[in-house]
Amino acid sequence: MGQYGPCVFDPTVTAAPLVVVSRFRVPADQAAAFAADARAAIEVLADCAGFQRASLGQSTDDAGLRAIVTEWDGVGSYRRALSRYEVKASAIPFLSHAIDEPSAYEVVHARTPGSAHGGPSGLAADAGSVGLGQAAGPAVSPVTA
Repeated sequence: MGQYGPCVFDPTVTAAPLVVVSRFRVPADQAAAFAADARAAIEVLADCAGFQRASLGQSTDDAGLRAIVTEWDGVGSYRRALSRYEVKASAIPFLSHAIDEPSAYEVVHARTPGSAHGGPSGLAADAGSVGLGQAAGPAVSPVTA
């Protein structure tokens, strides 16, 4: 138990907050244009329901590596945001240049100076073995953190 008490996992929580980390390789001669495009994409995303915050970062170890981190109320909010016309027309073409890797993460534990909280992931236990178009079991428990 830490200074602020135990981490409380609430099984009644239906949607975990979502963090999306999109990393980009940016040549030095394109850094200014990238920054402007990134700010424009973030502005469009910030207009979506469920958006919490975003940040644009540059690696301290690699001058050509940038990241955009967005936070959402949950995976549903993020997916609905991606389906909006404005996002499809302007943010997605920019975000499609991100490094091809998994980028969306459910928050299963979070801590602030005064609290700790978390909950189960929505990832089904059979997510690695059931593919698109295949039926999953009717009652598959989520993966626990």
